[in-house]
Amino acid sequence: MRIGILGAARIAEAGIVAPARALGHELVAVAARDRARAEAFAKAHGVTRVHDTYAEVIADPGVDLIYNPLVNSLHAEWNIAALRAGKHVLGEKPLASNAEQARAVRDAARDAPGRIVEAFHYRHHPVYERLRDLVTSGALGEIRRADLVLAIPAPAATDPRWSFELAGGATMDLGCYVLDAARLLGSWIGAQPRITDVGVTLWSPEVDASMRAEIAYAGGVTAHCRWDMAAAERVMTWSVTGTEGTATSQSFAVPGFDPRITVTRRGGTSDEVLGDRTSYTYQLARFAESSPSLDESVATAELVDECYRRARLTPRGLS
Repeated sequence: MRIGILGAARIAEAGIVAPARALGHELVAVAARDRARAEAFAKAHGVTRVHDTYAEVIADPGVDLIYNPLVNSLHAEWNIAALRAGKHVLGEKPLASNAEQARAVRDAARDAPGRIVEAFHYRHHPVYERLRDLVTSGALGEIRRADLVLAIPAPAATDPRWSFELAGGATMDLGCYVLDAARLLGSWIGAQPRITDVGVTLWSPEVDASMRAEIAYAGGVTAHCRWDMAAAERVMTWSVTGTEGTATSQSFAVPGFDPRITVTRRGGTSDEVLGDRTSYTYQLARFAESSPSLDESVATAELVDECYRRARLTPRGLS
């Protein structure tokens, strides 16, 4: 594939540059708000052409796939523009600023020749697949609860992830992973997640630094979720407990950091180390063969919006 990149975001190196290099794809075009930044990015990463605008990257006839790592508030707009131009799209999470915008992207994708994938890269790693198999195979017995924690040290105060206007906040950056995982767990056990309680710590008015969410599923299964964008240290654990044991992903959101599944049963504890690529590389490798329904993206966005409303905060992208 020939890849065009919107912006010169830091995540682009891990999210698209390294995977494209590993898999033999071409980086053919880039644009940024500051052309000098785009030129520096192109020089550093071997991108063929620098354009003046995002629209020019999308219109470039030599581009097959658009990678969109722009700030959250621009995700929906440029995802839709790329789809309408007939391009494939790998859009960084979250797909859009809120559920209404996510539905608009889904509707645009239905009429578009290209496909779009929301870049929840963790779903494509063998760690995720093994956790799913342990749950669905009955190896853990009857599932009782899940515990999800995603925490990182605080970005700089000037980081766009702290901006309400740019659709920032801990739930947008980290909570979307946790809520997506909680929703997928529900699909494995045949039950929809229902948020029963939310607590929030603010960074500034309308912008969350951390949240916790309690989730219930049919049959008495619960999930205890927490995400924190101003934590003392990085934690990325996802544990699922059943009547016969517990399985834990040590770094579920970025499994390449620690590609272990730890399984504890009455007979003891064992570690499985899985995967020899980054989750971003697995994601790009499977792009052509795996395109999750955007109904899934909408469902995750609805959970994000509900967390904000329960915390008496405004969903992103709304005044």
